[in-house]
Amino acid sequence: MAQWHNAEVVNRIDWNDHLFSLQFHCPDFPNTKAGQFTKVGIEQDDGKVLSRAYSLVNSPNADHLEIIAVLVEEGSLSPQLHEVKVGDTLKVMSPATGFLILDEVPHSETLYLVATGTGVGPFLSILETEQPWQTYQNIVLVYGVRLASDLAYQDKIQGWLKTYPEQFSFVPIVSRETKDGALQGRIPQLIAEGKIQQFCGNPIHPGQCQVMLCGNPDMIQQTIVELESLGLTKH
Repeated sequence: MAQWHNAEVVNRIDWNDHLFSLQFHCPDFPNTKAGQFTKVGIEQDDGKVLSRAYSLVNSPNADHLEIIAVLVEEGSLSPQLHEVKVGDTLKVMSPATGFLILDEVPHSETLYLVATGTGVGPFLSILETEQPWQTYQNIVLVYGVRLASDLAYQDKIQGWLKTYPEQFSFVPIVSRETKDGALQGRIPQLIAEGKIQQFCGNPIHPGQCQVMLCGNPDMIQQTIVELESLGLTKH
């Protein structure tokens, strides 16, 4: 049964002036699966909880919960979350839920994790576990953002590149500016042109590849069209 818990903010990371991560301690929160999401909110003066769904970035084995969020100036919750400080209290709903988990993905040789913006969160959680590294020969993280400064968690990603140099590939994509070592453009078009596949050296081939998508709904729908044109089918 769903219920609200109190959680204490223990750390925050400001990636830039609008993108931030919050880590919070909630000892009563039940076990999660990597890739799941839950509702996080702030109790208002009238006693109601203003909340929205956020994917959990942390490993299921971590001693804290973590989300990544973006400030939306005209939003109702994100401006309040952006003002949260260490020691403040959040509300978090249990249990976590969602099917963007590896248990739902058929076995294949290559796994593509394709994200835009804060949609990278659940994939970071998945990559924190042993399951993907023990299951797939090749793992490709495609991370699309508007600005280079929006590429969060680079230390973590570089760590995986160093630990799994033959197994893990990272494809950063920046749409609104140029950045050395990154592609520029939109994910569906870059797949259609074969540029993402060429960048990481892993073809997208039916029967040998599974693709998980998270992020902007338009990106997801347009990418599905391109993947279907390559012979993949929705699982």
